[in-house]
Amino acid sequence: MDATLARKMWRTLEPYHGMIYFSPHATEAYRAFGITGQRGYFASRSAPMGAVRGEVVVATFFNFNPALVHEAFPAAWDAAAPSAWVEARVGAVDAQLREVLGDSVPAAPEIIEAAAIARRATDACSSSGRPLYAGHASLDWPEEPHLVLWHAITLLREFRGDGHIAALVNEGLDGCEALVTHGSDGAVPASILQSTRGWSNEEWEAARARLENRGWMAGDDATAAGADARGRIELRTDELAMAPWDALGTEDADLLRRLVRPFSKAISESGVFFNRPT
Repeated sequence: MDATLARKMWRTLEPYHGMIYFSPHATEAYRAFGITGQRGYFASRSAPMGAVRGEVVVATFFNFNPALVHEAFPAAWDAAAPSAWVEARVGAVDAQLREVLGDSVPAAPEIIEAAAIARRATDACSSSGRPLYAGHASLDWPEEPHLVLWHAITLLREFRGDGHIAALVNEGLDGCEALVTHGSDGAVPASILQSTRGWSNEEWEAARARLENRGWMAGDDATAAGADARGRIELRTDELAMAPWDALGTEDADLLRRLVRPFSKAISESGVFFNRPT
């Protein structure tokens, strides 16, 4: 099976998961703990691993400035236990999905079918060498289908993400260097990648200079060698993410994409991704 299927699945499914990082319901829930801004993101996403130290979050989130991550801990765990963070996050997911897709979404036949297929896909995922996935996989499954689907997509997403970090490390990149290479392709403005991950201009320029010394960058543009390296990283990421889709098979994978696509489209068009945590 073509490994690029993994990328197609991720692109279609991602909005259904990713809206939680921009949801005002999540911002409100985390503010109730006295935690605001990106600190709520770090705590809520890492909470399935338990009350880990900041260094564990630095390692598993990879491309954020460690100083930004350490601002969140241990204050986040002092504010609320990891289990409370998980509960708050799922509650925000429920509220956001109902707001965008309607209160009938839990009983929608398409949601029920998609949830069953996506959950079956997760059965093929292994936690070996994938710490962030393993934390989320240790959680109990929700009961309502729209939340089962969200949790399954979350598992598939974190499974892919852990593999992506492995591919980046295998190429000898650190977190900031990985973002510089990502920004060079123009898909996401480098300025957005830099600012949202907390890197200073000096740190960004130092990372770019290191890549230039490797022959991967020429100014702000990737060289042929740099573009080839980025291609290897993306291909390896796809290959490492194929286990659930190999197990599911092309027919059911395509069906899952067709079922989820209208929901992901509605979420993307709702404007939720223009919100920023405050």
